Amino acid sequence: MKVFICMFIVFLSLNAESFITKMEYAKMLYSNPRGIGCISCHGKKGEGSVIAKYKDKGKQKELVAPAINSLSKKKFFNALQGSNSSVMPKYFLTNNEIEVLYFYVTSEVNQ
Repeated sequence: MKVFICMFIVFLSLNAESFITKMEYAKMLYSNPRGIGCISCHGKKGEGSVIAKYKDKGKQKELVAPAINSLSKKKFFNALQGSNSSVMPKYFLTNNEIEVLYFYVTSEVNQ
C-alpha cells in the first residue's frame, strides 16, 4: 500500500501544473530579483523614474532611471547582461530570468 501511495504522489507531481504562473514569477522577479527590485528605480510598469535629486556646483540635477518597457529585446538583454553602469546593479540573472522580466515589462497586462 505504501508503494502505491508513493507512486501515486510521484505521478501527481509529474502531471501537476506549474507552482506559479509566468506572470506571477515575472512580477516577483521585477519586484525583487536580488535584494533590490527593478521597480525601485524603473517604476511600477517600467516607465522610468527619478531616483534622486541633487545639486552639483549649485545646479539642481536628477539621476533618472530610463523607461525599460519600450526597449527592444536585444537592448534589454544587453543592459542586464553587460551592465557597466556605475548606477545599474549587476544582478547576474539567467537568460530565462531576463526573458521573463522582458515579458513582464512589455506585457499589455502590465501597461
